[in-house]
Amino acid sequence: MSTVSGREVAVSGAGSAAERRPEAARGGGSAPGARAVSAPAALLRLLGSEIGLTFRRPRNIAMLAVLAVVPVLIGVALRAFGGPDDNDGGGPAIFTQVTGNGLFLTFAALSVLVQLMLPVAVAVVAGDSVAGEAGIGTLRYLLVAPAGRTRLLAVKYANAAVFCLAAVTVVALSALLAGLLLFPAGPITLLSGGTIPLFDGLLRIGLVVLYVAAGMAALAAVALALSTLTEVAVGAIASTVVLVIVTQVLGVIPQLSGLQPYLLTHWWSGFDGVLRDPIATGDMGQGLLVFAAYAVVFGSIAWARFTGKDVTS
Repeated sequence: MSTVSGREVAVSGAGSAAERRPEAARGGGSAPGARAVSAPAALLRLLGSEIGLTFRRPRNIAMLAVLAVVPVLIGVALRAFGGPDDNDGGGPAIFTQVTGNGLFLTFAALSVLVQLMLPVAVAVVAGDSVAGEAGIGTLRYLLVAPAGRTRLLAVKYANAAVFCLAAVTVVALSALLAGLLLFPAGPITLLSGGTIPLFDGLLRIGLVVLYVAAGMAALAAVALALSTLTEVAVGAIASTVVLVIVTQVLGVIPQLSGLQPYLLTHWWSGFDGVLRDPIATGDMGQGLLVFAAYAVVFGSIAWARFTGKDVTS
């Protein structure tokens, strides 16, 4: 009887397994569905943890504070020493408009800070993302998590991109508030000669913020790739800053004019197209394509290095 009973159990088990196989083939099982839901949730939790850590670090808070102060200093200097009647027309076109309309302080501040201060801040965060973890010995513990190396690298880059947007937004808001307090505000006279309402000017400031943030996100991909090549965060950060300075020097040499369209830094100040009517989308679109190309190329380098890297610390 026990044998028969055993057979009955076996047959019953085989029958239930046969019933489950077609259901699994149709994708109707609950377990795969649960995994599909939990994986994005775990990824979002990891991203939230990275973002929280980034914006709680005193170093990063200090950098954002400095970025917020510089536009105010520029505005105070223009208020104290500049004016519509004092300008001889020799300065940049954006700066000649600031004292007549405070909204132009946003464009002026971004045109200054995008040259070095914003890139340095981005280099610090993105260059430290992998090399910093490896240097203090926490990277291998992160890799124990089921997220996988590709997802972890994607989270690191997404975190750096969020910081890029935050840094540019801080500069824009600080400059906007300082401009409204120090100078008159109203309809904006564009560089092309036309005039747009104040609200349209604010919308164009938003476009500039997104454009500059995209340029900084491309630099973050470069810094992330360098960060995967070393366990010394300072080395990745310094290499990124040196690369920015070298490309800026190359960009001002007339004999290398054919190389300039391929340089990342060449397009960072291309947002002046929003100050024309209609918006000069051609140059800005080309700049966005260059940003995307840099992000893809250096993101691929970072992925190839990180996924094949032997992590020992």
